[in-house]
Amino acid sequence: MELLTNTQITLLIIGVILAAGLGGILAGLLGVGGGIVIVPVLFWVFTFLDFDPMLAMPVAVATSLATIIATAFSSARAHHKRGAVDMALVKRWGPWMAAGALLGGAVAGLVDAGALMLVFGLVGLAVSVNLARTNTLVLAPELPKGKAGQPALAGAIGTVSAMMGIGGGTLGVPILTAFSVPVHRAVGTASAFGLIIGIPAVISLIVAGLRVEGLPPLSLGYVNLVAAAIIVPISTFMAPRGAKLAHALDPKWVKRAFAVFLTITSLRMLWTALT
Repeated sequence: MELLTNTQITLLIIGVILAAGLGGILAGLLGVGGGIVIVPVLFWVFTFLDFDPMLAMPVAVATSLATIIATAFSSARAHHKRGAVDMALVKRWGPWMAAGALLGGAVAGLVDAGALMLVFGLVGLAVSVNLARTNTLVLAPELPKGKAGQPALAGAIGTVSAMMGIGGGTLGVPILTAFSVPVHRAVGTASAFGLIIGIPAVISLIVAGLRVEGLPPLSLGYVNLVAAAIIVPISTFMAPRGAKLAHALDPKWVKRAFAVFLTITSLRMLWTALT
């Protein structure tokens, strides 16, 4: 790979900084998780650097998950202070979600990167449609009471989120609100899911990438330490600001604007995977 010019390096750093700030705010404001922004930005950054897209995608996923651990801690603490985290649900779902994340991280480190792009693109489109909805989708008046229902939901959230490089909020919030959990409580509770998903998924992706050649410099497995070092302090700083806004604003128009961004991003990801 050729060395980058100072201008290219500057533009890339600015892009990662902006993604980190926006990701942190969205993690707290909408509960969608910063990874839904960070993954595509990191993917385009690494491909711009002429890294193989088949390596760029798992690196983006793994690095995003590593940063989400810090962001989720900051966001969850802010929501917990406001009494918006359902700790009983977090404890009940935690083991199943962690197992799903461990599986999803292992799959993300082993499958063709095109499969990860397809998963991200398809789920991203579904999330964007949900964000653009005028009314919250409600499937039932309460969470499933059967023995398999809630573990299945938790495991699915963990698996898919780990494969996409996102925190639990992106899928956790719409799923919880679909079962009539109040939106602020869903956002607060889902912010804690990021820790449960991030830690086992990152471990899987570090192990899977240890012997892979051609990764960006200063990578630990698939986790790029340089990008993570830039993103973590910014996203951690911004997440509580987003949480504060979540309790002060009606995020309807922010949701719709983000839905447009996510639709475009998801379509580009699908195009890259299929061409």
